[in-house]
Amino acid sequence: MGKKWKAAAALVEPRPYDLREAVELVKRTAYAKFDETVEMALRLGVDPKRSDQMVRGSAVLPHGTGVKVRILVFAKGEKEKEARDAGADIVGGEELVEKIKGGWLEFDRAIATPDMMGTVGKLGKILGPRGLMPNPKTGTVTFEVAKAISDIRKGRVEYKVEKAGILHVRVGKVSFEAEKLYENALAILDSVIKAKPSSSKGRYLKSVTLSSTMGPGVSVDTAALSKKLVA
Repeated sequence: MGKKWKAAAALVEPRPYDLREAVELVKRTAYAKFDETVEMALRLGVDPKRSDQMVRGSAVLPHGTGVKVRILVFAKGEKEKEARDAGADIVGGEELVEKIKGGWLEFDRAIATPDMMGTVGKLGKILGPRGLMPNPKTGTVTFEVAKAISDIRKGRVEYKVEKAGILHVRVGKVSFEAEKLYENALAILDSVIKAKPSSSKGRYLKSVTLSSTMGPGVSVDTAALSKKLVA
């Protein structure tokens, strides 16, 4: 680790912080010359190998992500026009599927109407591992194309628990005001807690850590969080 990282890490005490304190500390410990992304890592009390304990969903951040997103929509007919009118960057059908099969992946989010999923499903092995596959659980398989595009533009983030029970989500940018990052983080936590599988027993929110792209992790007090969100 470099000198800047060590200096930043020295500001972080080995204890859990209140969420507001954690957000402010992450802003203080960011040292890169670019506008770093603030991310949240959650360790959940679930077994992702069990289908009934898969945690997957989305949350609309009240203050957006600070990132420009290229949106692709698989649609045809009236819904194709709706997608274009709503500001989608790329719109099409089977020709886009073939293009992606050929290796083209110049987009960040994908939406599909339900009638297109028979065709789009062929891309599962390509889009799935990259987190780009449209899914009804995240609101990206829908006939409400304009709303889905609007939500993504406003700052909808998707999340899916990984093999080790860890979930990573983008919260915003270091340049955001602390209160905006705090409210974005609360929106994510509220969504993740509501997504708790009924089969998950014991402690669900095991740990929460906030960090900037280059900065050290800051542990968040999960006990205080649970009380705040339940209340």
